[in-house]
Parts: sequence; structure tokens; C-alpha cells
Amino acid sequence: MIQFGMPTLVENTTLQDNVNLCKRLGLQFIELNMNFPEYQLNMLEQTDTFIRTAEQAEIYYTIHLDENINIADFNPLIADAYLETLRRTVEVTKKLLPLRDRYGDRTQPLTLNMHMNHGIYITLPDRKVQMYDRDFDTYMASFARFRSLCEEWIADSDIMIAVENTDVFREYEKKSIDYLLESPVFGLTWDIGHSKATGEKDVPFIKERVNRLVHFHIHDGSEKPPKNHLALGDGEIDLESRLQLANSRNARCVLETKTIEALEKSVEWLKKKACM
Repeated sequence: MIQFGMPTLVENTTLQDNVNLCKRLGLQFIELNMNFPEYQLNMLEQTDTFIRTAEQAEIYYTIHLDENINIADFNPLIADAYLETLRRTVEVTKKLLPLRDRYGDRTQPLTLNMHMNHGIYITLPDRKVQMYDRDFDTYMASFARFRSLCEEWIADSDIMIAVENTDVFREYEKKSIDYLLESPVFGLTWDIGHSKATGEKDVPFIKERVNRLVHFHIHDGSEKPPKNHLALGDGEIDLESRLQLANSRNARCVLETKTIEALEKSVEWLKKKACM
């Protein structure tokens, strides 16, 4: 059976609120979102609290990195701050690994979900110039350093950084992602709602690298008008085929709705389909 989890929800203001909901719905894990003030690094480093709370509910955690992370920022002070954040987050994840061993599936690496940062662009009279595209060699040098450091930090721990599609990968990002995927510590997250809302433009890229898929964000969506983060069954996505692929890849699935009501409805949909 697929391991299903939930995101940290804005309606839940404490870790305990999220853990209680996770247990009540019969989910296996929570993806801690570092965009929330309560899951900033200084909070996550209080691992005893997170571990004790998870043990009481017999669940585990994955982590969603701050979506503002930009390891290729042209300002080295900013880039170094993001890299240090990642290093310390990897250390937190190592301490959370025993929870996965007890309550999850040991055959699945513990994931850190990561967005790609598009960087800034300059608007010309006839076009927009992405600065990472213009200064591609500088951009890729940052990713070479990033990949090397992540390999050093993760070493032989069963941890993987999974790159998520959001609002269509830029061409320079595809090249940097392929470079990351040459390393065993990187994989892909398929957010099926994001890809639907953007006309499935990222799907060919993802499917050509299907053997690197390790994580899914599952929610329903539509293309016209573009919507995502809907409860399962409320959109246009062929959810069953996506779930079949997740199962074949032995990938975890976060039910990435944004409200408790939508999460509850999604769990009911999965139970009716005998997926849980």
C-alpha cells in the first residue's frame, strides 16, 4: 500500500494539531513545511519534541524546504545562508530517520522536498531575460557546489532531496536538474496538481526521468480555469493512473490540499477506491 501523508495546514497552529489530524485520518506521515514560522530551522532542531510527539501517534515526518531557497543567488552571503540552512536541515532529517524506520517504509528514502528558484528577470521592450539563463555558467557553478555539498552532508544516510515541479521548469532549470539527478542523493517530486494547472507542460520532462521519481504531491486540479490543491475527485486529473505510477515507483504521496475539509474528503475518496 502507498504511504499517504498530509502537509502542515494553516488551520492547525501547532504541531500537536497536525499530528492529531494525521492520526485521526489514518495517515502515515506529515510533511513539515519550513515556510511556516512554527517549522523554521530553530524549531525543527528541537528534535526531541518532534520525535516524542510523533511516537505518541506512531507517525513520521518528511520535510518541505522553504520555497524561497535560492542556492544560486548571485549574492554569496545569501547563497551561503541558504546552504547552511540546508546543511542543518539534513542534520535534523538524520535524527528523524528512526521514526521512518519504526512507522514507515524502510525501502523509501526520507525526503526533503525542494522547489527550483527561477531567479530574477529583466524586462526589455520585446522580451524578458532570465538572469540565470544569461549567466548560465555562473548558475551551473552554484549547482556544482550544491550537489557536492549535499553528497557530503547526506553521505550514506537514507535521505534524498526531491525536486518538485511548480509553474513549469525553465530550460536552464532542466539542465541543472539533470545535473543533480546524476547524483544518487537527488530525485524528483511530481506535483500532479501543479502540472495540471500549467497545461501538463512539465509532464514529458518528468516521464522521461520516471526512474528518478521518489515523491508525489497528490491533489486534484483543472487546466481551464487553472486550479490546484482541490480535494481528490473535485477536479479533472486522472488520479487513478497517477496513483498507479506512484505505487509502481514505491513513492510516498502527500495529500497536498490546503484545508482540513479537503483533506478529509480526499481520504474518503481514497478509501472508496480501496487505496487506503
